[in-house]
Amino acid sequence: MEPLSFQEYICSLDPTTLPRILRICAGVYFQGSVYEISGNECCLSTGDLLKVMAVVLQKVVCEDTVTGQTRELPPTFKAQRPCPTGLFQPAPTPRANTTLRTPFLEGGRQQGLTLLQVLEQWDRQPQPLLCPTISPHVLLLHPVYEVHATMHLRRDIVKIPSTLEVDVEDVTEEAQHVHFARPVLLSEVLRMEEVLPARAEILEGPASPAIFESTWVSRLQRGQQLQLHSCSRAWWVLASAPSSGRRFLLSSTYQGRFRRRPRLFTGVQELAASLQPGQRLHVVVTQDCEGRGADVPPLIVGDRLEVQGLQGNGPNTWLLCHRHSGEEEEEEGEELQLPLDLGGSFVEETCDSKKYGLAELLERQPLPCEVRVAAADPGLERDALGSLPALRLEARLDQPVLLGSFCQEPAEGFEIAPRWLDFSVQLNQGPVCPPAPTARRCRVEELTEAFYYRLLAQLPGSPAPPPPRPPKRAQAATGPGGQHSLGPGSSPSGTCPAPLLPPLPALPQPNTPKQHGRQRSPRVTEQLPPHHQRPFAPTPDPRPGKSDSAEHDYETVDDNFQKTLRKMQAVFPF
Repeated sequence: MEPLSFQEYICSLDPTTLPRILRICAGVYFQGSVYEISGNECCLSTGDLLKVMAVVLQKVVCEDTVTGQTRELPPTFKAQRPCPTGLFQPAPTPRANTTLRTPFLEGGRQQGLTLLQVLEQWDRQPQPLLCPTISPHVLLLHPVYEVHATMHLRRDIVKIPSTLEVDVEDVTEEAQHVHFARPVLLSEVLRMEEVLPARAEILEGPASPAIFESTWVSRLQRGQQLQLHSCSRAWWVLASAPSSGRRFLLSSTYQGRFRRRPRLFTGVQELAASLQPGQRLHVVVTQDCEGRGADVPPLIVGDRLEVQGLQGNGPNTWLLCHRHSGEEEEEEGEELQLPLDLGGSFVEETCDSKKYGLAELLERQPLPCEVRVAAADPGLERDALGSLPALRLEARLDQPVLLGSFCQEPAEGFEIAPRWLDFSVQLNQGPVCPPAPTARRCRVEELTEAFYYRLLAQLPGSPAPPPPRPPKRAQAATGPGGQHSLGPGSSPSGTCPAPLLPPLPALPQPNTPKQHGRQRSPRVTEQLPPHHQRPFAPTPDPRPGKSDSAEHDYETVDDNFQKTLRKMQAVFPF
């Protein structure tokens, strides 16, 4: 088939023969060009293949051959049946090709044609028509279609206008073996369990910021070959190390052992929230707390309390506790009813020295809780948790995962949760090396700070605090002469600011307001306390000619003091 313009081919296409495969030949987009189609960039290059799946009529441009004016007709344009003048009639012309127009003229002269009937009898070129409802002159109809097609390595159906100025040729017969590969996201692969195991090639790496500090995540780049073995559902525990500021995800397959650490509680409300059915809670008061009259006695450091349960409802809810009077729990004590809004500080009293696995610990201990790693995971070359003095287990997270591995390292697997780490791949037909690998490298994943707070924000019912803001840097302002001056309370080179000094007292003032044509600075005088602001006159020198000299010496001392004061204020701003 000879190349045709895209418009000519689509207008003469029989929809019953779809799908059809076209090859881009030439045109405005010769040698490739980026064309925006429905908000998506579609690169059309010479030799590219299109698989046309559907053709939808968008509008019809009606052209008046005499005036040159155009009018757009919607696809639903219809003539009123009782009025035949609304139908299209073929326009007689001596230049018409009799052979091509004979079926068209026979049907049109008898009862006229609707808009859709005219388009169905299209033969590459628009035919001259008459329609008195639109114009008394001869008309030419130019339909505009929206072509739905697939392209190689395109996830979505592309929508191309038929007026695109490119030449195409139909290669459906010789391109029957061509497979139009469609990229898929890992989140889509989770719903395609029947295709696993399969080989895959990464087309685009993760677009989101890094979530793990692991080296294997940085290898998920374009062109990397993967093996996707299976999909399953796994759970992790979100954890943090308060002493170092590091954050982790612990896999359910983690083989390390934990010891419980005493929990800390701030206020009676936290004590009430930590109660579990069938479990006893013993705490020790670590901070004195004032009582509230005779009903609520004060709590003293060292008091041992056994939290028993809640009493009442609504605003009159109390926490019932038993305060032991001695070291032994069997000794008599007193019953306390503590209001939930009472403050205080408490630490859990426990003597549990048992080593727990992760799953067993979650069964016995509600989250969040603090633990210590008593034994590192023997399956890891370096367990990052073993050197931490304390670990806070925040919450349990359940996610569907894909078990994958790199083709270069088929025995070392990793688990990917597409909800956290999603990217597009192309599934290939290559073989997958059995058996499925183990994901030992993913038993402990260190998290980035941003991803840790993102997970906290997704926890139900527990608003996450925002990440700590970096300290503000002192902003230097340019002063006279191009020098930088610091604002109040700031210090150069990021050092700690010097402590503020009290204002210096001023020198005593003479009785005369002016000496040698100079006026005193009122700023120093205002800083004097009232008992210091008393008149002072220099003792006259009995020697002749010495009185003026004494006043001049006093002025010199005062000027030097003012200069020294200004220097000190520049270094220690008041």
